[in-house]
Amino acid sequence: MNPFHPTYQTDQTDKELIQQILDGNQPALTNLIERHQPFIYNIAWKMTGSTADAEDLTQETLIKIISNLSTFKHESAFQTWAYRIAKNHFLNDQKKAPNIFANSFEELGTRLDAAPNTDLSESEKKDQREAIREVRLQCLSGMLLCLTKEQRMVYIIGDIFGADHTIGSEIMEISKDNYRMKLSKARKDLYNFMQNKCGLVNKANPCRCHKKVTFATENGMVDAKNLLFNRKEYSTFKEQLEPDADFLVDDAELKYAELHQGHSFKTQFEKKNFLVKILEDANWQRRLNLN
Repeated sequence: MNPFHPTYQTDQTDKELIQQILDGNQPALTNLIERHQPFIYNIAWKMTGSTADAEDLTQETLIKIISNLSTFKHESAFQTWAYRIAKNHFLNDQKKAPNIFANSFEELGTRLDAAPNTDLSESEKKDQREAIREVRLQCLSGMLLCLTKEQRMVYIIGDIFGADHTIGSEIMEISKDNYRMKLSKARKDLYNFMQNKCGLVNKANPCRCHKKVTFATENGMVDAKNLLFNRKEYSTFKEQLEPDADFLVDDAELKYAELHQGHSFKTQFEKKNFLVKILEDANWQRRLNLN
């Protein structure tokens, strides 16, 4: 289920669930939350680079969506309306994303150049493959955080989630031409950096993830016993969205977007996480007229 796909469909439509919720059906509310929570969370995660901040933003956003369900007039698709709320909340959030790498592409490039390279043998690469992938994912996350918040949101929606220009412009509340222009600018800034620095997309660049892993682990940037991004229970954006996504990237740009589509996508959440706690609160049950 990809809510950013033009032909987004489910066994039970959002419209049906919303009507059941407004009639006081709690299971319908739980279904709606569980359907959209992973996507809202993963946008928040890529926007902030922090799992803790992503959880806070997701809970706050879901509260706003649920609190305003009665005002939804069905003038647009529910997912457009809901993710517009998410967009506004994320862009207006005042917390600064904690980029452990840098605050700009220039600074990130300088830090990558300054980090010493340490060659690994093939057996060492094999032994440290999980940490090496963690370095890659952290670096890709750091690149996203060098974009402005608006650029980040446009790129996440457009190239990572694969929303078309119609859905993307509706969520961002701008014209299609303006959306395309902003997406193009975000791509240009991100891809120019990767083309000039990242060895994954340009073999002429000396930077290699496996050569930086020693420095990253020795300086506490990567904890091999507590990986942040490269965890077995995580999927990837590509695995979650590829069957439905209509990616906008040209062939020449595909290699850049594929790296970001390969970033971690959290699919499993604790049963008591997010709004399940709120749904058990008597005040919220009265407010939403839940059975």
